[in-house]
Amino acid sequence: MPVHPTDSDTLCGLDAVELAGLVRRRELSAREVVSAHLDRIERVNPALNAIVTLDAEGALAAADRADELTASGAELGPLHGLPIAFKDTHPTRGMRTTHGSPLFADHVPDEDELLVERIQAAGAIRIGKTNVPEFAAGSHTFNPVFGATRNPYDPARSAGGSSGGAAAALAARLTPIADGSDMGGSLRNPASFCNVVGLRTTPGRVPALPTNDLWETLGVAGPMGRTVADVALLLSAMAGPDLRCPQSLETPGAVFRGPLERDLKGLRVAYAPDLGGRVPVDPEVRELVARQVKVFEAAGAHVVEDCPDLDGAEDVFRTLRAQAFRTGLGPLLETSREQLKPSLIWNIEEGLRLTSADLARARTEHSRLHLASVAFFERYDVLIAPVSQVLPFDIDLEYPTVIDGQQQHSYLDWMRSAYLLTVLGAPALSVPAGFTGRGSGGCPPGEHSTDAGLPVGLQIVGPPRAERAVLEIGAAYEAATGHGRRAPSLP
Repeated sequence: MPVHPTDSDTLCGLDAVELAGLVRRRELSAREVVSAHLDRIERVNPALNAIVTLDAEGALAAADRADELTASGAELGPLHGLPIAFKDTHPTRGMRTTHGSPLFADHVPDEDELLVERIQAAGAIRIGKTNVPEFAAGSHTFNPVFGATRNPYDPARSAGGSSGGAAAALAARLTPIADGSDMGGSLRNPASFCNVVGLRTTPGRVPALPTNDLWETLGVAGPMGRTVADVALLLSAMAGPDLRCPQSLETPGAVFRGPLERDLKGLRVAYAPDLGGRVPVDPEVRELVARQVKVFEAAGAHVVEDCPDLDGAEDVFRTLRAQAFRTGLGPLLETSREQLKPSLIWNIEEGLRLTSADLARARTEHSRLHLASVAFFERYDVLIAPVSQVLPFDIDLEYPTVIDGQQQHSYLDWMRSAYLLTVLGAPALSVPAGFTGRGSGGCPPGEHSTDAGLPVGLQIVGPPRAERAVLEIGAAYEAATGHGRRAPSLP
C-alpha cells in the first residue's frame, strides 16, 4: 500500500527495513520520516514515558543533511534516514546521558559510545534517549529522574527493563529501531513484555567502549526492533571487530544483512519450559510457550524436551554480576550512598563482599558451563524456552514477589529464566509468542485488567556466535505466527 507522507501513523507503523528502502529509493525523505515520528512522539509518548530526552530541532537538521547526502548520489548506510532514540545508559556526545540517576541528571558526555558512533555512521538519526532503571539495575524501568515507563499494551503494567524505554518506544511506533543492552535479561525481558524483538548477542559480537572492564562477558549490547529482519539490519551496523576490544569477533556486521531464509524442516530443537525444573513459571506463560512447540513441529522440526547443564549457573551469574557492579559503581557507594536506590546499594555491597576464592570458583565453573553448552548445541540446533517467567506486572510493584506459588526473595529472583542462560555466552533472541486471554495476567481486577491480553515472548537460543542462524530461525517462526504484527491500542 502506498505511503502518504502526511499520514504519520501509517508511516510510523512501517518496518525499519521497509522505511530504509523507501528513503533509499527517494520515495520518502528522511525529513518526512523523522517528522512523522516526532509528531507521534508528541502525541503518544506523554502517556508512556518511553523517550525521556528529545532533540527535535537537532533531529530535523540531521534529517536535512541526510537528504542532501541522498541527493548527492553518495553511498548510503544501511540505516540511512531511520530515527533512533538511544538507551539512556549509552553515552551520547552533546546529549545528556543520565543513567536514570540524580547524580547524572545534567550529565552531557563529550563522546559517543562506540555502538552509538557505529549506528549513526550507518545513517541513523538521533532523536533522543530512552528510559532506564537507575544504572540499568533491574528489569522494571523506573528511576527518580524521569519516573516509570508504561507498557503500551496496558499502561498499568511494567514495560520491563532495563531497556524498557526502548521496547515501549518500539511497540508504540515511536521509533523503528532501538539499541538495548542485556546482562540478566535487560533486553530480552522488555522485548517479551512489549511484543517486540530483541537479540542478546554473543560476548564480543558488539564491542563495548568505553568500559571499565574489557573482559566483561555477562553484559552485552544488542539490537531491538519490531521484526527479526529489523533486528538483523540494526545488528549489521552494530557488529564488527575493534582492536581496542580484545574479545571482539572478526565477523563483519554486513553478514547479518539480506534475506533471512531458513527451512525449519529437520531442525533439532530442545524445549525447556522451566529450564529443567530450575525456575517457576506463571501458568499462562507456560501454556502459551507450550503452544509454540506445535509451530516448530508443524514446520517439520524435531522437538525434544531437554535443557543444557545449568548446575552452578546461579552462583556464576550472581558472583560475576556482583563483581561487575563493584568495578563499575563501587566508588559511588563511598561518595554518594544516600543518592542510590537500596537495590543498587545491595548489588555493590554484594561485590565488595567477594573474595578472590569466590571469583576463582566462578571463573572455573563458568568455563565448565561453556564447554557443556558447546556440547549441548552439538546435539541441538536451538533451545526454546520462556523469555520471562511472568507476565507484565503492575507498574507500582518493584518486582514480582510470588511466581506460581513460589516466593521470590530479591529483585533478581524472578529473572532466572533469562539470566541462567546468560552464563552460556550464547545468542538469545526474544520473539513475540502471543497474548494471554481476556482479562488474564495476575494483577488486580478492574483498572488493572486488560481485555486484549498481555504479550508473552519466546526465547530462541543458539550456539555461541550463531547469531545468523538464530535470526534465520526466528524469522521463520515469526512468519509462521505473526504475533508481532499486533499493535497496541493507543490514543
